[in-house]
Amino acid sequence: MAELACHSEMRLFALNATADLGKATAQALGWSLAAHEEREFEDGEHKARPLDSVRGTDAYVIQTLHNGPNQSVNDKLCRLLFFIGALKDCGAARVTAVVPYLCYARKDRRTKLNDPVTTRYIGSLFEAVGTDAVVALEVHNPVAFENAFRCRTVALTSTTLFVKFAAQLMDESFSVVSPDPGGVKRAQLLREALEATLHRPIGKGYVDKHRSAGVVSGDLFVGDAADATVLIIDDLISTGTTLLRAAQAARRAGARRVLAFVTHGLFMPGSAEVVANPAIEQFVVTDAVPVRIDDAAARAKVKVLPVAPLLAETIRRLHENRDLADLLVF
Repeated sequence: MAELACHSEMRLFALNATADLGKATAQALGWSLAAHEEREFEDGEHKARPLDSVRGTDAYVIQTLHNGPNQSVNDKLCRLLFFIGALKDCGAARVTAVVPYLCYARKDRRTKLNDPVTTRYIGSLFEAVGTDAVVALEVHNPVAFENAFRCRTVALTSTTLFVKFAAQLMDESFSVVSPDPGGVKRAQLLREALEATLHRPIGKGYVDKHRSAGVVSGDLFVGDAADATVLIIDDLISTGTTLLRAAQAARRAGARRVLAFVTHGLFMPGSAEVVANPAIEQFVVTDAVPVRIDDAAARAKVKVLPVAPLLAETIRRLHENRDLADLLVF
């Protein structure tokens, strides 16, 4: 679809499950959220519709697709798709789905015989309802994300958020570590950005990991850790075992401190014990997924960085047809 002129009218929606992040993004933009209605029916069905006119507008819908607390990941996905379809039916000229956490992004290839490639199916669903662009933050595999969609994709990175935080630590020696070989590119992006900001060399490393049938093995550490503050970077934390194994390996290699930089803090059952483990001094996450940790001691170790300014800047540039290069993953 042809790009819209920057003077076209914009509408910003946030579905109820992502209301807080939507309000923060609207505030950062200096806009008000457009009005919409969501209704529940006795048989479990639902509907959502815009209450403000969207005809001819450049519409954006914010919905982060994590599980809980009141809707499942599939509930949120279904509601988002239906709402996008409604916007197109109401005459929106362009609809962009802003999904800070994209569900099923980890299932981007076959790992067993007859496995689904769910990321590709998700792409087909978004395209079927007329989505013109999908914006996601720190997807598991940016290449798979881009190849799964035929509409425009925008793969944002949290690197700038983490670099600003690390620069405030004033530590003398850093090493950026990937907890597995698959995340080396993400770690490289952070290391290069940190070097450019601090104007000094930053160490690097990775931990070997193999996962099969849900069982993780391998803890070989390769790289720089001795007397350094090790920054382990990953896209998400589920139970936290991968990060903990990496932290313990870095400690054995002589790390002075270990911090975990993770965009999506899912913190599934069992993660509180991992978070409380002294091997990792602090977890730095974003609010792309609301942090839900009941244990007060574990919660105290988690620093949350807001993503609303990043989302707002992305939406502003998309609406004005401006360059996004410094916000993206390459």
